[in-house]
Amino acid sequence: MSETSGAVGIIGGTGLATLTGLEITGTQTMQTPWGAPSSELTQGLLDGQPVVFLARHGNPHRIPPHEVNYRANLMALYDAGVRTVIGVNAVGGIHPDMGPACVVIPEQIIDYTWGRAGTFFEGDLEKVTHIDFTWPYDQNARDILMQAATAHDVAFAGFGVYGATQGPRLETAAEIRRMERDGCDLVGMTGMPEAALAAELGMRYVCLGLVVNRAAGKSDHVITMEEIEAAIEQGMSGVRRILEVSMTGLGALTTLPQPS
Repeated sequence: MSETSGAVGIIGGTGLATLTGLEITGTQTMQTPWGAPSSELTQGLLDGQPVVFLARHGNPHRIPPHEVNYRANLMALYDAGVRTVIGVNAVGGIHPDMGPACVVIPEQIIDYTWGRAGTFFEGDLEKVTHIDFTWPYDQNARDILMQAATAHDVAFAGFGVYGATQGPRLETAAEIRRMERDGCDLVGMTGMPEAALAAELGMRYVCLGLVVNRAAGKSDHVITMEEIEAAIEQGMSGVRRILEVSMTGLGALTTLPQPS
């Protein structure tokens, strides 16, 4: 697979190990200075737009959230010419409007993870580098995803603070109450350091979350895998539809805006 300048990168999470509707044109096994990414890169066309797809947890789904090589994943996409990335995430709903099968396009993130390799700027450096991370998700990309969801009647929440936890276990009810006090509306395990690494590379990044369960303590029953799998089956068609119809607009984003 040759470099595909202008391609949109899609990182598929739980429930999206492959991308239905992608007209595959090639695959490539990549290596980076930080090791191998979670899966081979799949190149193709989605609604006519060049796309590079990567399965975050591998295919088959086998890599837990805290062991994903986020640096290799982002660098592999960057080396393939990707400058706009959609991170598809399975999440738990904390906000009452974010029930199972709801799509969420969050605007902020809080990082509760620990011990993950979360920066490219370490080791034998010539200077210390700090990036601005005020707005972790690209607003233009968010607008395109929200417009696609609205136009095709996909139920979604166009707001929210994503709380990124360590995993792989789910959270306690007390942890969710703390996160709610902190301002979190949804909880997941893969939002960081993925978003920050994309920012370090100067890539546009946006999260497309699918709520697969109400967070711990937010329902009257214990969270089960059957519940999660049912929500994925119900909601993933909306995620795929948003991806398909937003490709042209996302592909047109070629320069990074300056925050106002």
